[in-house]
Amino acid sequence: MGNAPTSICQSSRSEWHVRHIKMRMKGLSLTGTFVNTGAILAGSLIGISAGKFLPERIKTIAMQALGLSVVLIGLRMALSGKEPIVAIGCVLLGAITGELIKIEQGVEHIGVWLKARSGSDSSTFVQGFVSASILYLTGAMMIVGSIQDGTVGDASTLYIKSLLDGVASVALSSTLGVGVAFSALSVLLVQGSITLLSSKLLFMQNPAVLDAITAAGGLLILGIGTNLLELTKIRIGNFLPALLYAILWAII
Repeated sequence: MGNAPTSICQSSRSEWHVRHIKMRMKGLSLTGTFVNTGAILAGSLIGISAGKFLPERIKTIAMQALGLSVVLIGLRMALSGKEPIVAIGCVLLGAITGELIKIEQGVEHIGVWLKARSGSDSSTFVQGFVSASILYLTGAMMIVGSIQDGTVGDASTLYIKSLLDGVASVALSSTLGVGVAFSALSVLLVQGSITLLSSKLLFMQNPAVLDAITAAGGLLILGIGTNLLELTKIRIGNFLPALLYAILWAII
């Protein structure tokens, strides 16, 4: 009888351990990321097919409309931050860091390699790959959704993201071509990695961290919109370290 409480306690711990393992196994299915990758591919195929029947003037104005839309999204994200000076500082430091280590050049090399391997002759392949990859991987929804999927097996946030990315892929690929489809590989690799490492990245769900990432990421997306409008050429890949600085600022 004296061992009864101990047995109950051990049984409870054992049941909790089993439930925890089941949750982790369920989370590690990467369901949300696979659906997201598929949505990007499906949307890209639709956009590429539609783009073949569109005259050049329609593609041009569609690109301009898309650029304006991306600018709006970037502005809303950037202005939602509670500490704009911090976001500006992170972007500035990130840009300098990225320029020094030539991140954009590295990403473009990957795009060129993928273009050669795919046999594509699209002149906008690299632009489509780089722009879409950054657009789909810059935002709080990607981080929160990946962590939820990896820790408790809840992929609902990534399902919503998949719908948004799929629609965006239709628009992007109709003007930028097949390079957009290959951004699905970036999503699979980066988003999948965050899901697999989610138990170590729970701190990234902290409101302060998400606020910093959203504000800094918004400025990056604003840069993508500027490039789509061809107002200037911003090496937006070199700004990626800004997200890391934003995270560090929020947790220190």
